[in-house]
Amino acid sequence: MTDVADIPPGDGQRTDPNALRDAEGHLNSLWIDRLRTHLAAGEDAEIVDMMAPLHVSDTGDVLEALEAGERVHLVTMLGDRFDYSALTEVDDTIRADILQELSNEQVARGVSALDSDDAVQILEDIDAPAREEILAQMPAFERLSLKRSLDFPEESAGRRMQTEFIAIPPFWTVGQTIDYLRSEQDLPDEFFQIYVVDPSYSLLGTLPLDKFLRARRQVRIEDIMNKTLFEVEAGEDQEEAARMFERYDLVELAVVDENKRLVGVLTVDDMVDVIHEEASEDIRLLAGVGDEELSDNVWSAVRSRSSWLVVNLVTAVLASIVIGLFDATIEQMVALAVLMPIVASMGGNAGTQTMTITVRALALRELDPHRIGRLVLREMSVGLVNGVLFALLIGIVTAVRFNNLSLGIVIGMAMIVNMVAAGTAGILIPLALNRLKIDPAIASSTFVTAITDVIGFFAFLGLAGLWFGLF
Repeated sequence: MTDVADIPPGDGQRTDPNALRDAEGHLNSLWIDRLRTHLAAGEDAEIVDMMAPLHVSDTGDVLEALEAGERVHLVTMLGDRFDYSALTEVDDTIRADILQELSNEQVARGVSALDSDDAVQILEDIDAPAREEILAQMPAFERLSLKRSLDFPEESAGRRMQTEFIAIPPFWTVGQTIDYLRSEQDLPDEFFQIYVVDPSYSLLGTLPLDKFLRARRQVRIEDIMNKTLFEVEAGEDQEEAARMFERYDLVELAVVDENKRLVGVLTVDDMVDVIHEEASEDIRLLAGVGDEELSDNVWSAVRSRSSWLVVNLVTAVLASIVIGLFDATIEQMVALAVLMPIVASMGGNAGTQTMTITVRALALRELDPHRIGRLVLREMSVGLVNGVLFALLIGIVTAVRFNNLSLGIVIGMAMIVNMVAAGTAGILIPLALNRLKIDPAIASSTFVTAITDVIGFFAFLGLAGLWFGLF
């Protein structure tokens, strides 16, 4: 007999309790409940059986689905069988909470088994004293390598790079290189190309594996290596490195220090994460929510949002002051109070559209001096055309609704003025903030909305007062 509880809403099939995910790709609540039962009972063998087949990304999703105490309990019960790279797949808040509950010895054992880029991502969230204690328990070479990466600025290529790579001299043959790769034990788990360096580790060229494997054993490396170099300095922002991956269709990129010596590599899987993080950051900043994550508690969310809500409150007060200047006009024609939000709202939406296009172009560095002038003219023209179209629409509706042709003309004129202002503000404000070294994704929305509200109210009420002689 089928248990109704086992059938999710809208699904005609029983959910397999042994499947981690349902048909839509969401975590299976039956699977999670079974894991919780084993955790509560302390059944180590059953927990290992459930967790062993999971990819680290799935393990990260499982950790996020559990409660705080259950997460630490799971990590502790798995012991050395827990892959700490799963901690790079969870929200920063959850990772910090888990690490805080684990001993430094546990973290040191777990991190020492990771690639350097994953290890750095975990260690950078730990307080400096505890981090030093963890590093002290690791082998000397790994400790020095991780310390060097941690010395680079946050969100830089040096922080993201992997220090495990394969470097060979140019005078080796393909056969010598193959023999080296077969005999060497300490190689990266995965790699896509070989780096050719001189004795000082200056990069001379790269050799993709597909080209390398097709060459004969006696061919010298310098004869088949790619001499066109793509490299990024370790101190460069990770977003710039991501742009290079996108621009040149790379799968791996060399990272060099200030002396142009090879110190690490960036791989495409890390750059996918960077692109995702940067896009998510811009979206959050446009909405004024800072670095808020789904796992944050109430007070963290309040702190993240309140600062820009205060700014919005100030701009809203400014708009209300403009309305207050025309209180006598509104008293004489109540229809104005009904109609004026339409003008401000349309201008705000139009300004947000233009602002979004501009902020994206700035983030991708698509705007150069030649394009800026054309884009400003285009957005002003778009605002004018949209203004005329919607002016005709709202003008006709207003004239019919209130049986007042003059009122329809006034709101149409105000619509045109505000739509042109919205298009202009939507591009000029982000450009001005960018010129002032202020992130346009953070502040643009507030200022664009303030300008469209003020101009919209002022244009509509001012034109109404002049047209009807209400002053």
